[in-house]
Amino acid sequence: MRTPRNLLLALCLVLASSASAEDFPSKPIRLIVPFPPGGPNDIIARVVGQRMSEICKQPVLIDNRGGQAGVLGTDAVAKAAPDGYTIAITSASSLAISTTMEKIAYDPQKDLAPVTLVASVPEMLVVAGNVPARNMAELVALAKAQPGKLNFASAGVGGLPHLAGELFKLTAKIDIVHVPYRGAAPAINDLLGQQVQMTFLDLPVILPQIKAGNLYPIALGAKQRATQAPDVPTTAEVGMPDLLIENWYGMVAPAATPPEVIAKLHRITTEAMSDPQVKEKLGDQGLTMVPQTPDEFRAYIVSETKKWAKVIKDAGVETNK
Repeated sequence: MRTPRNLLLALCLVLASSASAEDFPSKPIRLIVPFPPGGPNDIIARVVGQRMSEICKQPVLIDNRGGQAGVLGTDAVAKAAPDGYTIAITSASSLAISTTMEKIAYDPQKDLAPVTLVASVPEMLVVAGNVPARNMAELVALAKAQPGKLNFASAGVGGLPHLAGELFKLTAKIDIVHVPYRGAAPAINDLLGQQVQMTFLDLPVILPQIKAGNLYPIALGAKQRATQAPDVPTTAEVGMPDLLIENWYGMVAPAATPPEVIAKLHRITTEAMSDPQVKEKLGDQGLTMVPQTPDEFRAYIVSETKKWAKVIKDAGVETNK
């Protein structure tokens, strides 16, 4: 009995895919970082990528493609060949927040294959030196006494620091005014210059100014205190358990990447993440390793998208849709 030609073709494709996955990786892997060099995303990719290269005995080449809060670089992965040789470590902004803020060329839940959540870093609420508040109760009381008078800076409209401020407004029932900047550095500069009163930013970004006594910490948007700032209470400790604000970074591949290749990428990446030196290097930056299975990471992306979509709606944040 003759086997239909299309069935033979399908069988050949399955066998070829299986053989390809078995040999993976057999050439360099391109790891896209959808942000410029020097930031937390870039640091994570370089530290984890170096250890991945040692484990799989293939170069892991860092490709910085900044733009549109991580969207442009993530889009490049979504459009890449689904063979596992083009992947990215991207962030909450391009996998959860941007999808609710504006029209983008990809759907994270359809066009990308989650590999693992890699790391998280809490946002810290800090105030300028001229603000007469040194704890959450004092800050909220001050804001309620002066509605519309206090400003909060962010690194740009629609980014996590912006939405953190909006969630703070909703949670504390206060009226503070958003002042967006083109990145964290100019926001910090004006905070130091006392032109704005407060901000939420990644712990590693803001920590040097806290240690120098230039800015004053109010609370950390995490479930546990940070070892880098053990005296700073969490938002739950100051009576705001819903004000949980953590930036996060995860590895993704193109959606049609074979499951066997995703499994190998997951094994290589999580093995790299468990390395003591990797943990130490990233821990010094205030980052926590948080490996997940692909399915767990997919569910996390969905939950984060719903969370921030609700904040955007409830706060009346304007989108570009």
